[in-house]
Amino acid sequence: MVPLAPRCGVEIKDVKLVEAQGPVLDAIRQAIYEHGVALFRGQDDFTPEAHIAFARRWGGIDINNYFPLTAEHPEIAVVRKRADQVTNIGGGWHTDHSYDQVPAMGSILVARTLPPSGGDTLWAHMGAAYDALPDTLKQEIEGLEAYHTADHIYEEGGLYAQTDMGRDLRGQSITTGATHPVVIRHPQTGRKLLYVNSAFTINIVGRSREDSLPLLQRLYDAATAADNTCRVAWEPGSVAIWDNRTTWHLAMNDYQGHAREMHRITLTGEPLAA
Repeated sequence: MVPLAPRCGVEIKDVKLVEAQGPVLDAIRQAIYEHGVALFRGQDDFTPEAHIAFARRWGGIDINNYFPLTAEHPEIAVVRKRADQVTNIGGGWHTDHSYDQVPAMGSILVARTLPPSGGDTLWAHMGAAYDALPDTLKQEIEGLEAYHTADHIYEEGGLYAQTDMGRDLRGQSITTGATHPVVIRHPQTGRKLLYVNSAFTINIVGRSREDSLPLLQRLYDAATAADNTCRVAWEPGSVAIWDNRTTWHLAMNDYQGHAREMHRITLTGEPLAA
Protein backbone atom coordinates (compact mmCIF):
# COMPACT_ATOMS: atom_id res chain seq x y z
CA MET A 1 0.00 0.00 0.00
CA VAL A 2 1.18 3.50 -0.85
CA PRO A 3 -0.33 6.50 1.00
CA LEU A 4 -2.21 8.99 -1.15
CA ALA A 5 -1.62 11.61 1.55
CA PRO A 6 -0.30 11.49 5.12
CA ARG A 7 -3.72 11.23 6.77
CA CYS A 8 -6.12 10.13 4.04
CA GLY A 9 -6.24 7.38 1.43
CA VAL A 10 -4.02 4.63 0.08
CA GLU A 11 -3.26 3.16 -3.32
CA ILE A 12 -3.31 -0.63 -3.26
CA LYS A 13 -1.10 -2.22 -5.88
CA ASP A 14 -0.78 -5.75 -7.29
CA VAL A 15 -4.42 -6.67 -6.60
CA LYS A 16 -6.98 -7.70 -9.22
CA LEU A 17 -10.41 -6.81 -7.92
CA VAL A 18 -12.07 -9.38 -10.19
CA GLU A 19 -10.28 -12.07 -8.17
CA ALA A 20 -10.32 -10.48 -4.69
CA GLN A 21 -12.03 -12.56 -2.04
CA GLY A 22 -11.32 -14.23 1.31
CA PRO A 23 -8.25 -12.82 3.14
CA VAL A 24 -7.45 -10.42 0.27
CA LEU A 25 -10.93 -8.90 0.43
CA ASP A 26 -10.72 -8.72 4.22
CA ALA A 27 -7.44 -6.80 3.96
CA ILE A 28 -8.98 -4.39 1.43
CA ARG A 29 -11.93 -3.79 3.75
CA GLN A 30 -9.65 -3.05 6.69
CA ALA A 31 -7.49 -0.65 4.68
CA ILE A 32 -10.59 1.30 3.61
CA TYR A 33 -12.04 1.38 7.13
CA GLU A 34 -8.76 2.83 8.41
CA HIS A 35 -7.61 5.08 5.56
CA GLY A 36 -11.03 6.11 4.25
CA VAL A 37 -10.45 5.45 0.55
CA ALA A 38 -8.42 3.00 -1.52
CA LEU A 39 -7.41 3.48 -5.14
CA PHE A 40 -6.78 0.61 -7.54
CA ARG A 41 -5.28 1.24 -10.97
CA GLY A 42 -4.96 -1.09 -13.96
CA GLN A 43 -8.36 -2.74 -13.38
CA ASP A 44 -9.14 -2.88 -17.11
CA ASP A 45 -11.05 -6.17 -16.75
CA PHE A 46 -13.42 -4.72 -14.13
CA THR A 47 -16.53 -5.00 -16.31
CA PRO A 48 -20.01 -4.06 -15.04
CA GLU A 49 -20.57 -7.75 -14.28
CA ALA A 50 -17.31 -7.91 -12.33
CA HIS A 51 -18.23 -4.67 -10.55
CA ILE A 52 -21.50 -6.22 -9.32
CA ALA A 53 -19.89 -9.54 -8.42
CA PHE A 54 -17.22 -7.82 -6.33
CA ALA A 55 -19.83 -5.73 -4.52
CA ARG A 56 -21.82 -8.87 -3.70
CA ARG A 57 -18.71 -10.53 -2.30
CA TRP A 58 -18.31 -7.47 -0.10
CA GLY A 59 -21.91 -7.56 1.16
CA GLY A 60 -25.25 -5.90 0.37
CA ILE A 61 -25.93 -3.44 -2.45
CA ASP A 62 -28.10 -0.33 -2.00
CA ILE A 63 -29.91 0.79 -5.16
CA ASN A 64 -29.52 4.54 -5.66
CA ASN A 65 -32.78 6.50 -5.56
CA TYR A 66 -31.63 9.56 -7.50
CA PHE A 67 -29.01 8.87 -10.17
CA PRO A 68 -29.74 7.29 -13.55
CA LEU A 69 -29.29 3.52 -13.56
CA THR A 70 -27.82 1.43 -16.36
CA ALA A 71 -30.54 -0.46 -18.23
CA GLU A 72 -28.70 -3.77 -18.10
CA HIS A 73 -27.49 -3.47 -14.50
CA PRO A 74 -29.83 -1.57 -12.15
CA GLU A 75 -27.33 -2.09 -9.31
CA ILE A 76 -25.05 0.44 -11.03
CA ALA A 77 -25.74 4.17 -10.74
CA VAL A 78 -24.41 6.40 -13.50
CA VAL A 79 -22.57 9.52 -12.33
CA ARG A 80 -22.51 11.40 -15.60
CA LYS A 81 -21.80 14.85 -16.95
CA ARG A 82 -22.34 15.30 -20.68
CA ALA A 83 -20.06 17.52 -22.73
CA ASP A 84 -22.84 20.10 -23.08
CA GLN A 85 -23.61 20.28 -19.35
CA VAL A 86 -22.18 22.83 -16.93
CA THR A 87 -23.18 21.30 -13.57
CA ASN A 88 -21.74 18.07 -12.23
CA ILE A 89 -22.94 15.64 -9.57
CA GLY A 90 -21.17 15.88 -6.23
CA GLY A 91 -19.41 19.17 -6.88
CA GLY A 92 -19.45 20.16 -3.21
CA TRP A 93 -18.06 18.44 -0.12
CA HIS A 94 -20.41 15.76 1.21
CA THR A 95 -20.74 12.19 2.42
CA ASP A 96 -23.30 10.01 0.66
CA HIS A 97 -26.50 8.88 2.34
CA SER A 98 -26.06 10.57 5.71
CA TYR A 99 -29.76 11.44 5.26
CA ASP A 100 -30.72 7.74 5.63
CA GLN A 101 -31.55 6.13 8.97
CA VAL A 102 -28.98 3.46 8.14
CA PRO A 103 -26.41 5.25 5.95
CA ALA A 104 -24.61 3.35 3.22
CA MET A 105 -21.22 1.96 4.21
CA GLY A 106 -19.50 3.32 1.11
CA SER A 107 -19.14 3.09 -2.65
CA ILE A 108 -17.19 1.43 -5.44
CA LEU A 109 -16.59 3.97 -8.22
CA VAL A 110 -15.27 2.94 -11.64
CA ALA A 111 -13.97 5.33 -14.31
CA ARG A 112 -15.71 4.68 -17.64
CA THR A 113 -15.43 7.93 -19.67
CA LEU A 114 -12.89 10.59 -18.69
CA PRO A 115 -12.12 14.12 -19.92
CA PRO A 116 -8.65 14.83 -21.36
CA SER A 117 -7.75 16.45 -18.03
CA GLY A 118 -9.47 17.45 -14.81
CA GLY A 119 -12.33 15.69 -13.07
CA ASP A 120 -10.25 14.62 -10.07
CA THR A 121 -11.96 13.50 -6.85
CA LEU A 122 -10.93 14.71 -3.38
CA TRP A 123 -11.53 12.93 -0.08
CA ALA A 124 -11.24 14.19 3.51
CA HIS A 125 -10.70 11.89 6.51
CA MET A 126 -13.15 12.50 9.34
CA GLY A 127 -11.04 10.64 11.91
CA ALA A 128 -8.12 12.96 11.22
CA ALA A 129 -10.53 15.90 11.29
CA TYR A 130 -11.88 14.94 14.71
CA ASP A 131 -8.43 14.25 16.14
CA ALA A 132 -7.26 17.73 15.13
CA LEU A 133 -10.13 19.57 16.84
CA PRO A 134 -9.24 21.61 19.94
CA ASP A 135 -10.19 19.85 23.17
CA THR A 136 -12.68 22.61 23.95
CA LEU A 137 -14.50 21.97 20.67
CA LYS A 138 -14.48 18.22 21.24
CA GLN A 139 -16.13 18.85 24.61
CA GLU A 140 -18.66 21.22 23.01
CA ILE A 141 -19.88 18.63 20.50
CA GLU A 142 -19.78 15.62 22.84
CA GLY A 143 -23.24 14.06 22.97
CA LEU A 144 -24.78 16.32 20.31
CA GLU A 145 -26.92 14.99 17.47
CA ALA A 146 -27.63 16.52 14.06
CA TYR A 147 -30.47 16.25 11.57
CA HIS A 148 -29.68 15.29 7.95
CA THR A 149 -31.85 15.40 4.82
CA ALA A 150 -31.42 15.47 1.02
CA ASP A 151 -34.82 16.96 0.19
CA HIS A 152 -33.52 20.48 -0.46
CA ILE A 153 -31.14 19.07 -3.08
CA TYR A 154 -33.12 16.40 -4.93
CA GLU A 155 -36.78 17.43 -4.55
CA GLU A 156 -38.78 19.09 -7.32
CA GLY A 157 -37.61 22.68 -7.20
CA GLY A 158 -34.49 21.69 -5.24
CA LEU A 159 -30.91 22.74 -5.90
CA TYR A 160 -30.22 20.20 -8.63
CA ALA A 161 -33.60 20.78 -10.32
CA GLN A 162 -32.53 24.37 -10.93
CA THR A 163 -29.49 23.27 -12.95
CA ASP A 164 -28.93 21.69 -16.36
CA MET A 165 -28.49 18.34 -14.62
CA GLY A 166 -31.93 18.26 -13.02
CA ARG A 167 -33.76 16.43 -15.79
CA ASP A 168 -31.33 13.49 -15.61
CA LEU A 169 -32.13 12.70 -11.98
CA ARG A 170 -34.86 10.59 -10.37
CA GLY A 171 -36.56 10.46 -6.98
CA GLN A 172 -37.87 14.02 -6.72
CA SER A 173 -40.86 12.82 -4.67
CA ILE A 174 -38.78 10.94 -2.07
CA THR A 175 -38.72 12.36 1.46
CA THR A 176 -35.62 11.81 3.59
CA GLY A 177 -34.52 12.62 7.10
CA ALA A 178 -32.34 11.07 9.80
CA THR A 179 -30.73 12.02 13.08
CA HIS A 180 -27.17 10.90 13.87
CA PRO A 181 -24.57 11.72 16.53
CA VAL A 182 -22.22 14.56 15.59
CA VAL A 183 -19.36 12.26 16.62
CA ILE A 184 -19.70 8.55 15.86
CA ARG A 185 -17.48 5.55 16.48
CA HIS A 186 -16.56 3.57 13.40
CA PRO A 187 -18.45 0.26 13.58
CA GLN A 188 -15.31 -1.77 12.74
CA THR A 189 -12.31 0.21 14.02
CA GLY A 190 -13.89 2.02 16.96
CA ARG A 191 -12.21 5.28 15.91
CA LYS A 192 -14.05 8.53 16.67
CA LEU A 193 -15.23 10.26 13.49
CA LEU A 194 -16.81 13.65 12.83
CA TYR A 195 -20.20 12.90 11.25
CA VAL A 196 -21.72 16.07 9.83
CA ASN A 197 -21.39 17.43 6.29
CA SER A 198 -22.19 20.69 4.56
CA ALA A 199 -24.49 19.17 1.92
CA PHE A 200 -26.96 17.21 4.04
CA THR A 201 -26.62 18.32 7.69
CA ILE A 202 -29.33 20.90 8.43
CA ASN A 203 -29.15 21.63 12.14
CA ILE A 204 -28.05 20.49 15.56
CA VAL A 205 -30.96 18.73 17.27
CA GLY A 206 -32.66 21.13 19.67
CA ARG A 207 -31.37 24.23 17.86
CA SER A 208 -32.61 26.18 14.87
CA ARG A 209 -30.62 26.10 11.66
CA GLU A 210 -29.59 29.71 12.27
CA ASP A 211 -28.31 28.88 15.73
CA SER A 212 -26.62 25.70 14.47
CA LEU A 213 -24.67 27.19 11.57
CA PRO A 214 -21.80 28.86 13.48
CA LEU A 215 -20.87 25.59 15.18
CA LEU A 216 -21.42 23.53 12.05
CA GLN A 217 -19.27 25.90 10.00
CA ARG A 218 -16.40 25.51 12.46
CA LEU A 219 -16.65 21.75 12.03
CA TYR A 220 -16.85 22.00 8.22
CA ASP A 221 -13.76 24.21 8.11
CA ALA A 222 -11.88 21.74 10.29
CA ALA A 223 -13.02 18.79 8.18
CA THR A 224 -11.55 20.09 4.95
CA ALA A 225 -8.22 21.31 6.29
CA ALA A 226 -5.53 20.42 3.76
CA ASP A 227 -3.82 18.01 6.17
CA ASN A 228 -6.92 15.80 6.20
CA THR A 229 -7.39 15.46 2.42
CA CYS A 230 -6.16 13.46 -0.55
CA ARG A 231 -6.73 13.79 -4.29
CA VAL A 232 -7.16 11.16 -7.01
CA ALA A 233 -6.42 11.88 -10.68
CA TRP A 234 -8.46 9.36 -12.65
CA GLU A 235 -7.17 7.33 -15.57
CA PRO A 236 -8.68 4.43 -17.54
CA GLY A 237 -8.89 1.29 -15.41
CA SER A 238 -9.07 3.20 -12.12
CA VAL A 239 -11.39 2.08 -9.31
CA ALA A 240 -11.85 3.83 -5.96
CA ILE A 241 -13.59 2.31 -2.95
CA TRP A 242 -14.37 4.50 0.03
CA ASP A 243 -15.99 4.48 3.44
CA ASN A 244 -18.79 7.05 3.84
CA ARG A 245 -18.47 7.00 7.63
CA THR A 246 -14.75 7.83 7.52
CA THR A 247 -14.68 10.34 4.67
CA TRP A 248 -16.24 13.21 2.80
CA HIS A 249 -15.62 13.57 -0.95
CA LEU A 250 -15.88 16.16 -3.71
CA ALA A 251 -15.87 15.77 -7.51
CA MET A 252 -13.97 18.56 -9.27
CA ASN A 253 -15.89 20.31 -12.06
CA ASP A 254 -12.98 21.67 -14.10
CA TYR A 255 -13.47 20.01 -17.50
CA GLN A 256 -16.13 22.10 -19.23
CA GLY A 257 -16.92 20.98 -22.78
CA HIS A 258 -15.96 17.35 -22.10
CA ALA A 259 -17.91 14.32 -20.91
CA ARG A 260 -17.19 12.33 -17.77
CA GLU A 261 -19.02 9.13 -16.78
CA MET A 262 -18.42 7.02 -13.70
CA HIS A 263 -20.22 3.87 -12.57
CA ARG A 264 -21.02 3.59 -8.86
CA ILE A 265 -22.29 0.78 -6.67
CA THR A 266 -23.31 1.71 -3.14
CA LEU A 267 -22.52 -0.75 -0.34
CA THR A 268 -25.01 -1.40 2.45
CA GLY A 269 -24.12 0.02 5.86
CA GLU A 270 -25.22 -0.42 9.45
CA PRO A 271 -26.69 1.79 12.20
CA LEU A 272 -24.35 4.42 13.61
CA ALA A 273 -23.70 5.09 17.28
CA ALA A 274 -21.93 7.74 19.32
